[in-house]
Amino acid sequence: MKKYLSLLLVLVMVFALCACASSKIDSEGPNGSAAEEAAAPEVTLNTVILKEADDSMINNYTLMAVNPDAPFVDADGNAVSDVQLNTVGAAALINWLLSEEGEAAAAEYGYAEYGEYLFYLKEDRPISTAEIPEATEETKLIRLSTTTSVNDSGLLGYLLPMFEEKYGYEVEVFSAGTGKAIANAKMGNADLILVHAKAQEEAFVEEGFAYVLDGMESERMTYMYNYFVLCGPQEDPAGVKDAEDVLTAFAAIADGKYPFVSRGDGSGTHTKELSLWPESLGITDDPTTFEAYTDWYTSANAGMGACLVMAEEMGAYILTDKATFLTFVANDGVMD
Repeated sequence: MKKYLSLLLVLVMVFALCACASSKIDSEGPNGSAAEEAAAPEVTLNTVILKEADDSMINNYTLMAVNPDAPFVDADGNAVSDVQLNTVGAAALINWLLSEEGEAAAAEYGYAEYGEYLFYLKEDRPISTAEIPEATEETKLIRLSTTTSVNDSGLLGYLLPMFEEKYGYEVEVFSAGTGKAIANAKMGNADLILVHAKAQEEAFVEEGFAYVLDGMESERMTYMYNYFVLCGPQEDPAGVKDAEDVLTAFAAIADGKYPFVSRGDGSGTHTKELSLWPESLGITDDPTTFEAYTDWYTSANAGMGACLVMAEEMGAYILTDKATFLTFVANDGVMD
């Protein structure tokens, strides 16, 4: 009898050990770590689009080739005379971007991932049929100075590899606000620019920093656009979603002193934002003009991605291009 009881006790212990091991495997997964196998928590962003598709929020993008005979200056405004530009490479990239292939790629970008187009082609855009030369050792490196909007949106990461693989070039991208991107070109550090601030573009031309590319009608080649969007917290305390238009929405933000993050960097987005505040506020790019508003107005002097992260953290309103915002959402609020 004792023998049978001992055997029964052993069997019970073995069963218990197996059950425990099975439970451990189920909870930890086949690789032994519950933490590793657990699904990542879903990220829910509080920043959403509240106002869009307003006629005053169209965002045009322009290409310009940098003039090799331009009056280049250094950061201190001193003349620079030894600038060497890759005009062949700049022309090659511009002509590809304005070709049927390049324009179609820009127009389709984002649809597969977001279910909507991020950039649109202008009806009166220039179209290039020029022959694009293969890269040589002398023309291989092309320096593109551009705004963070086309870079942070992922557009350049999508387009440039197509061009580079087909023709053998390497494109070095300098990405900043339009003002800084243009300043970079004025110092002779870029072969072409892709920006979105008309007044600054026209000044660039008037000062002799751009030239008319063969086959084109003007220095400024404006060929695509998207929309600026006014974003903010889902709760929308200023009620901008129900505002009659974007100008009324901006006035509501100012009236209620609701947090707002400004690029503050002289970019095309910053320039557009300044045009939307009520004139009575007197907000310009001069810091002294918003000293009295710093309890709600934050001038970040940063790129679009970084500013979106700030707005999310602060529960603030922000003006951004839609392409970068959709990329921000797709990345769960993480922007490099």
